[in-house]
Amino acid sequence: MANGVWHTGYEIVVHLTHADLGYEDRPGLLEEITRPVGERDRQLLECLEHHEDGVCQAEGEGRTPWMSIRQRTVDGITTLVAAHLPLRTSATSEESDKHKAMKERIARTAQEHGLEAEVEVRAGDGRIRTDVLVAGPAGMVGWEAQYSPITAATVRNRSRRAVEHGITPLWVTSDGSSALIDRTPWVLVDDQPWQVIASRKSILVSAGARHLQEWRCDEHRQRPCPGTGGMRACGGFHVHWDLPALCLPPKPTPKLDELVLTSATGSWVPMRIPDPGDTRLTARMWVPEQDRARWREIVGAPEPELDEKDRAADGQLTFTRDELDRRCRYGERTHVFDDARRYRATPAAAALHTWDEVPQRLYRIPHKEQRIVLDDAGRQHAARRLRCMPWHIGPCAGCGTPIDRYGPCPSHAGSTCRGKARVAAGSRNT
Repeated sequence: MANGVWHTGYEIVVHLTHADLGYEDRPGLLEEITRPVGERDRQLLECLEHHEDGVCQAEGEGRTPWMSIRQRTVDGITTLVAAHLPLRTSATSEESDKHKAMKERIARTAQEHGLEAEVEVRAGDGRIRTDVLVAGPAGMVGWEAQYSPITAATVRNRSRRAVEHGITPLWVTSDGSSALIDRTPWVLVDDQPWQVIASRKSILVSAGARHLQEWRCDEHRQRPCPGTGGMRACGGFHVHWDLPALCLPPKPTPKLDELVLTSATGSWVPMRIPDPGDTRLTARMWVPEQDRARWREIVGAPEPELDEKDRAADGQLTFTRDELDRRCRYGERTHVFDDARRYRATPAAAALHTWDEVPQRLYRIPHKEQRIVLDDAGRQHAARRLRCMPWHIGPCAGCGTPIDRYGPCPSHAGSTCRGKARVAAGSRNT
């Protein structure tokens, strides 16, 4: 990754390690060069080595001499770097066929279930275009079928604009390494030919949809303790999100067509879960509505709204004022990210929470005592069904009046006498 580029419009060298990029008289230069490539001249920025020598090593590796500006985070320090753009900037014919088939399938499924669906919808101000806009009782869901590479910045910008227009974004991809994962509401499906996508064959959601799991970690549990990492129980109370097949008992894996319906009706809803161990790590998922309500009951406050934490997690840019490197660095091993979130081997979607005991607020305490009033015949019948002695009528401890052992004395209703019946030792209660 290079720390400088040639600006073909101004014919200047841009120093990416300087806060002013080397030009105090150009305050808007940073915003100009960091705009998405699709919103500016693709040949605006050029590799310095290519500009000076007419050739660079990236050209022999399927890349162009034209550059984009990205953020790189190493050891928590975020800087600007330049990266070569690929030769191909638009989707291949195969990707285009898959994209078209997915749009048609989503719209067809929605319409067959009585929902309104429009393809390639533009907002009134023209700022956003949605692949398929599905309208249902829960509001508008904007489906985006993504089969070509995309940057994290583009995903965030498009999702933010959708939310500003009252649309819940839902991105579907077959690429498990796509930049859209965990940066927007998303689901992952298997990579299939366009003919399968266009057919009525079931397409399973392989990732991006989860169910809530909660259990007491004692000797009766069915799963390993996530704290000890083995079969030894910790005695705590665990709650986290899991894939349907890993739930106990296993849940059915949702199908894409089902999600088209349930996302519009509100049966499945999007969630944004910060990792409790590191707030910079975030997971997004689709979950059953009742599971989201239970999560909020257990954990407490709702999760932050879309993108509120993302902006804080992007990291503050650091300008090191390093010496300008004019050499093309394409192909060298680097660790590049579009934001400050570090790679995680275990998804933050688990969002494991553990308490030493079940929180008291989760105990179901009835507000009013429920009593069953039976006559002698009813008591005898209940005793026969339960194979036990009938409960007894005994004398009031205060005045001797016969009363039910669980009721107050009727002779002293409203008075201070609340004597209970004295029952012979050894009698059994139904």
